[in-house]
Amino acid sequence: MKIIAALCFLLSAPLYAGTAVIVNANNNSGIDIDTVKKIYLGKVKAFPDGSRAIPLTFEQGNNTRNAFNNNVLGKSESQYSAFWSKLVFTGRGTPPEMIATEDEMLNLVATNPNTIGFIDESKVDSNVKVVGTF
Repeated sequence: MKIIAALCFLLSAPLYAGTAVIVNANNNSGIDIDTVKKIYLGKVKAFPDGSRAIPLTFEQGNNTRNAFNNNVLGKSESQYSAFWSKLVFTGRGTPPEMIATEDEMLNLVATNPNTIGFIDESKVDSNVKVVGTF
């Protein structure tokens, strides 16, 4: 009976990959999720090794962006937008660059060692390094 219950649970679980926070494969800065959060909230502008960090995000309404904002940054879409509106208005920050597709995000991170982004875990390749998943 326990086996049947376990099988039912496993079969009802979602069959999708998580989301991976990625940096360029040559980025050896030792970045962790706490630093990712600080970069995306404009609290730091560099990776731990001192190299400039360029955060990338998706356009508003993107499900991956919403999940990242909620799970990593602890903010809803409206909270995140209001947060950045305030920083921009006061001249204290520049929001992450908006990207249209996961393929574009993957390509930009793979070709620029200063970028950081997030994509579906299933799209990760050897040109990027995973910092964490959620």
